[in-house]
Amino acid sequence: MASIMLTAMPFAGHARPVRAVARELVRRGHDVRVYTGRSYVTSFEEVGARGVPWDAAPDFDERDLAATFPRLRGRKGFGQVLVNLEDLFLGTAPAQARDLERAHAAEPWDLLAGDPMALGTRFAAERTGSRWASISPVPVWLPGPGIPPTGLGLTPAAGPLGRARDLVLGTAASAGTRLLTRRYRATRRLVGLPPDSETFASMWYSPQLLVAAGSPGLDYPRSDLPGHVRHVGDLTDDGGAPAAGPLPDWWEDVARATVPVVHVTQGTANIDPSDLILPAVEALAGREVLVVVGLGHRTPPLPGPLPANVRVAPMVPYPHLLPLTDVMVTNGGFGGVLQALRHGVPLVVAGGDLDKPEIAARVGWHGAGVNLRTGRPRPAAVAAAYDAVVTEPRYRATAARLGAELRALGGTRAAADLLEAHLRGVSHRA
Repeated sequence: MASIMLTAMPFAGHARPVRAVARELVRRGHDVRVYTGRSYVTSFEEVGARGVPWDAAPDFDERDLAATFPRLRGRKGFGQVLVNLEDLFLGTAPAQARDLERAHAAEPWDLLAGDPMALGTRFAAERTGSRWASISPVPVWLPGPGIPPTGLGLTPAAGPLGRARDLVLGTAASAGTRLLTRRYRATRRLVGLPPDSETFASMWYSPQLLVAAGSPGLDYPRSDLPGHVRHVGDLTDDGGAPAAGPLPDWWEDVARATVPVVHVTQGTANIDPSDLILPAVEALAGREVLVVVGLGHRTPPLPGPLPANVRVAPMVPYPHLLPLTDVMVTNGGFGGVLQALRHGVPLVVAGGDLDKPEIAARVGWHGAGVNLRTGRPRPAAVAAAYDAVVTEPRYRATAARLGAELRALGGTRAAADLLEAHLRGVSHRA
């Protein structure tokens, strides 16, 4: 048995995959602690881990980030991303490191394995001399040859014009990320660490082992990833009863549906249903489909009355829903996209901000669904995309192919295997 400290940012899309890994490590007999926000401590304790809540770090409510980080109020798009990076991820990292160092002093661990966006993990690992790994619930799409600049939702370009585009946009993007790299280096000085050579693209990740959700097949073609980057497919904990949750009282309508089932979701971060949920409901109203809307835990009730073919719940258990789903209309949250693809479900993706335009771009480029190229599509665009996905077999075939790859990568068991090998000092470098 080893003592393992995991870290997870207190967001649903981060905590749930890390929880799945924690569950598997506990099942194997390890003593697992998880450093996370107070709102998620209980969920980790439910799977046998010990919760270590944020203390020095300014804990926050993911449903109201602006209450703790006021510069986020009213921000969307790139402005939101920049403030998130500066205030939330970089800004809380020194206090995260202090919390982790105190936990280590009280009870040393054998391995520190963290959510890369919990940047205090890196600082604590360096200051304590710990063996450490990253467990990334978000996409790991590193820059490289032939890869367009990240953050703009671009697909690979060919020929001289394409290379010129990437050069110009890459230069502009580098100017922006240099500012954040400088902020990272200043934060290192603040926690008493010497300079290093990491950049904005790499500063989040352990150079020893990076366990990444997703698959190589969902990225753009490349052969330059370091050997310590290991994709493990879909990190979910939907095999257990707590994750499955209660079924809505209208569930028999889904279980006995004789028409296609379309799942609509804005994930757990967006709260304005007029962005995607309402346009999708309008687009599919009156069609011979059953629309199942998952509102998430922070979206307000939808204005009524709703079309007769729509069913709504705050959360709909994916282990029950996705095997019965024909198409998912989504904002592009990575966890939901991976779960849909694991079940072979093609997608209509409206990726508006954060990493979602990149996810939408890759889904569209591979042909596993339609990229709407906006987070606020018109109903007509959603309708046209849905028609394309259900009438062109290539979308479902590609979703099935990517789903097979995700399943073959092993998920939480593969993640636990890699972490156990890392505990034994096995190198993951090519």
